[in-house]
Amino acid sequence: MREIKAKDVTKAVAQLCQRANFELGEDVLAALKKARQNEESPLGKDILTQLIENAQIAKEERLPLCQDCGTAIVFLEIGQNAHINGGDLYAAVAEGVRLGYTQGYLRKSIVRRPFSDRIDTGDNTPPVVHTEIVHGDKLKIMLMPKGGGAENMSILTMLKPGAGRQGIIERVVKAVDTAGGNSCPPLVIGLGIGGTAEKAMLEAKRALLRPVGSPNPDPEVARLEREVLAGVNALGIGPLGLGGTTTDLAVHAEVMPTHIASLPLAVNLQCHSARHKEVVL
Repeated sequence: MREIKAKDVTKAVAQLCQRANFELGEDVLAALKKARQNEESPLGKDILTQLIENAQIAKEERLPLCQDCGTAIVFLEIGQNAHINGGDLYAAVAEGVRLGYTQGYLRKSIVRRPFSDRIDTGDNTPPVVHTEIVHGDKLKIMLMPKGGGAENMSILTMLKPGAGRQGIIERVVKAVDTAGGNSCPPLVIGLGIGGTAEKAMLEAKRALLRPVGSPNPDPEVARLEREVLAGVNALGIGPLGLGGTTTDLAVHAEVMPTHIASLPLAVNLQCHSARHKEVVL
């Protein structure tokens, strides 16, 4: 049994909060630069240039990529031979978020209750934490600051099985069309297909952690990703919703077995500031 100190978890999470908000991933930057080369709209090209420059300034000046520093979404992969000592794991993660956001002067966006008591908690806690037990004795921490604009345009649809492949494509394209510029494109689209309602939503969110543009290893699913990408970009919504050929940078789909009577489809949209960082303890 390998021991991992709770205080080390807190320190790691605090660092991830700041790095994720200050440093756009190289995969996202590469996708934005490629999109700029291919974008047909002059205004779209200019917007993409500004997004690239914004990322460079944020990294150099240690400033947030976006004013919306997001909900702290944390995925934990816990080795079955790892033991957290010196404190509660969830409390350690929450303390890391509190320190990361306060010490990094990141905007705190979490309110106490969704309707009757919308008062800011003051430190961006609580985070949303998902855990999975895996082989080994390590702890992998993946942190994604998720902005409200894109998250608000995410959907869950329980399709009829007869909708099939084409029904999935049409529903995703419709979701992006409905979102328009509200989700701050160009997007990364996470899809969870199959499972149950809650599993599909979780896997759609998890899919956003993949390197931008990395295809699903299943050829059939990879083909679906390409078809959805083409359909979405044909909408002409463009960068920041101001028109163009780049509405989406990538589609990441995760497919699971499901009930004979079901075809769950979850669509989780991520804005152009597709932020996430990870570390292994």
